[in-house]
Amino acid sequence: QVQLVESGGGLVQAGGSLRLSCAASGRTFSNYAMGWFRQAPGKEREFVAAISWISRTRTSDSVKERFTISRDNAKNSVYLRMNSLKPEDTAVYYCAGRDVGSTTDLADGYTYWGQGTQVTVSS
Repeated sequence: QVQLVESGGGLVQAGGSLRLSCAASGRTFSNYAMGWFRQAPGKEREFVAAISWISRTRTSDSVKERFTISRDNAKNSVYLRMNSLKPEDTAVYYCAGRDVGSTTDLADGYTYWGQGTQVTVSS
């Protein structure tokens, strides 16, 4: 059974940083793309960043220059480094995994999902 477990969320002041981690089990994701999405209260789930099996990345314009996605295949994990956080970044952040190596910014393109980790940015 495939499991994705996020960690690293929390409460941070505006301008601060957090590093989210996503540990996968039940499947080796080194040949597959992984992504991060977020969902704020009352809003739809939105794409944040994704990384292909060869570590090619794509990032949403809303977080570009501030957020960086990376992966460690030896640990079967993917990370999201978030700098210069803003109150509008407050959301539940979800890790997701695909069945192919290329990335997509569409949530429907991801088969596996974690339970999410809360990120709250205070002003």
